[in-house]
Amino acid sequence: MTSPSSKHHLLFSSLSIRAELQQALDTVNYIEMSPIQARSLGPILSGNDVLAEAETGSGKTAAFAIGILNKLNLTLFKTQALVICPTRELSEQVAVEIRRLATGLANTRVLTLCGGKPMHDQLTSLKREPHIVVGTPGRLKKHIEKDTLKLGDINTLVLDEADRMLDMGFYNDIVSILEQTNASKQTLLFSATYPEEIAKISSSIQREPVEVRVVGSNTVEQIEQVFISTPDSQKTEKLLSALGKYQPENAIIFCNRKVGVQKLCDELRSKGLPARALHGDLDQRDRDEATLLFANKTVNYLVATDVAARGLDISALSAVVNYDLTPDPETHLHRIGRTARAGLDGLAISFVTPNEKHRVRAIEDYLQIKARFEEIPESFSSNATSVKPTTCTLQLSVGKKDRIRPGDIVGALTAGSELTNDDIGKITVQARMSFVAVDRALSQTALDLLTNGRIKRQKVRARLIR
Repeated sequence: MTSPSSKHHLLFSSLSIRAELQQALDTVNYIEMSPIQARSLGPILSGNDVLAEAETGSGKTAAFAIGILNKLNLTLFKTQALVICPTRELSEQVAVEIRRLATGLANTRVLTLCGGKPMHDQLTSLKREPHIVVGTPGRLKKHIEKDTLKLGDINTLVLDEADRMLDMGFYNDIVSILEQTNASKQTLLFSATYPEEIAKISSSIQREPVEVRVVGSNTVEQIEQVFISTPDSQKTEKLLSALGKYQPENAIIFCNRKVGVQKLCDELRSKGLPARALHGDLDQRDRDEATLLFANKTVNYLVATDVAARGLDISALSAVVNYDLTPDPETHLHRIGRTARAGLDGLAISFVTPNEKHRVRAIEDYLQIKARFEEIPESFSSNATSVKPTTCTLQLSVGKKDRIRPGDIVGALTAGSELTNDDIGKITVQARMSFVAVDRALSQTALDLLTNGRIKRQKVRARLIR
């Protein structure tokens, strides 16, 4: 097993991969490998099965994407790689990264198959087999049952966030999917934690896998951890006081249960805080909107369960709040590791009820730290609403099907003198609609420009999402 403390200074340019893939890595400015990439890419490119433990945002997607794309036969119009993910959000993120790295490989077809999307559109796309399929277990199983997804030519299978798929009860679905694949395939299993069940599923589906563990690649020293004692009845008030004192620009607030997520989000919104909920009981449209608005900085706070938050890749997260303390210290590490990325400092605030002191001791032992408890006066709660979102998000009625690209939207907004490129934030172009973040003070101006103008000669319907 690879040691977590191994040094890494490997460059992507040192890889023995196809020239067009190396060029794509250069184009997206991939220079030095992350720890998980440095330790797993050698075995992956050599064709070994790999069992890897690495947190969300560590670069594992690029690692298995490079492996898949390097051996892809573009002249064979068969599905050659399958990536199984626990959620649609993670599936979409994985597909975007694979497409980004496949720009130099002409006519590479990547298809996402997830629940919450019309089956008819997916059936149409499957009439011509894609090279790579990314999807969730339930929807993949349905397509296999309909005989619309062929997996006999799979040479690479990836189970991404395998621990969460097991937590969500997908084991039987995964087994039934694997039964449709050939025995000679390469199997890559990635997991953010390493429970006993992961070892069991690995032993049943992998052949002598190379084990790689990269735990805590975000150093705990970069994260300011604050623990706050509170009775359950005062937890929300304590949260408002903490947000008022520290005033993070954005934060993911973790709850252990879905019902707790929705209740807390409703409370925060009733007090004027820009928050959205993210949990498994929401409609897919609401889940997509919540993650998009948070990434666009249109809302400051995302209240979520651990499962729902998998697949979120927010590069600059000011704080993580453990509204509910997790019973698993390894999960605590992965939660707080979402802040302090890319060399930045981070903040983690954890609330501790009287019967949770043992959980704090477990975290101290696991992280080799001494928990710092802090009392925060209620007077700070009045400052909780002082941090305002910097953008509004506009939803547009055109997308990829209309041949719209991000540059077309920027052009429509900056054609006059009202807006500049600096006033425009993240742009997301989907199949039939698009979203663009704009400076909050200029949101109505942007709405008027799009409503009264055209994008590539097309009339556009637009609405503001606040």
